[in-house]
Amino acid sequence: MDNSKIGQHISGQFNRELEDIRNKVLTMGGLVEQQIELAIQAFTTNDMEMAELVIKQDNQVDAMEMDVDLECTQILALRQPTAFDLRLLLTVIKIINELEIVGDLAERIAKMAIQLSDTDTRNYQYYELQHMSDLVKEMLHGALDAFARMSIDDITAITGKDENVDREYDSIVRQLITHMMEDPRNITRTLNVLWTVRAMERIGDHACYICEHLIFMIKGEAVRHLSQEQLEEKMKG
Repeated sequence: MDNSKIGQHISGQFNRELEDIRNKVLTMGGLVEQQIELAIQAFTTNDMEMAELVIKQDNQVDAMEMDVDLECTQILALRQPTAFDLRLLLTVIKIINELEIVGDLAERIAKMAIQLSDTDTRNYQYYELQHMSDLVKEMLHGALDAFARMSIDDITAITGKDENVDREYDSIVRQLITHMMEDPRNITRTLNVLWTVRAMERIGDHACYICEHLIFMIKGEAVRHLSQEQLEEKMKG
């Protein structure tokens, strides 16, 4: 990782503390990415053992969030950091919250998979759902990679994918409504699929939020609530 943006402090211990926090965030992010991957696999393949693993992993994610949050709070109190170091710690606290929520969403998908295990899904195709999950996984991975590199050069490319996710979401919802209207026996299964698709759409949103936090960390500017066009203009300036 590029450490050039972290100030070189008189206290080598402070440098190590900041680096430790960054590594923990990336470890937590890797676990959440795995949760998403396994949850979607469990949902599309009816693998209950995999779904149960995702649910168990959520306890690890929660513990990681609490650990990093406590460490950041202690550093803020003891070190009283300023400038970039302060923004780094504030950003980490926000990012781990986003990751914890994404982990909860993956857990929800796993629970939906378990609920669907008693229904007949042999003739149900998940091509659209799988494609949407690939998009949100790319967004989250890109956001975490930007944090690892301390770079916002690719941020707008990542956030720009959210429009594709929204289009996929709208398309799948229309298909699901059609399924329910054609045969009421599809309602229970279709509602579970709908909740899963909604969870994935939210994961894409949280990947965008991480990108916004990174812009604050690097540039010290708040970009929440900006449209994609406004964000692109902001990044050019």
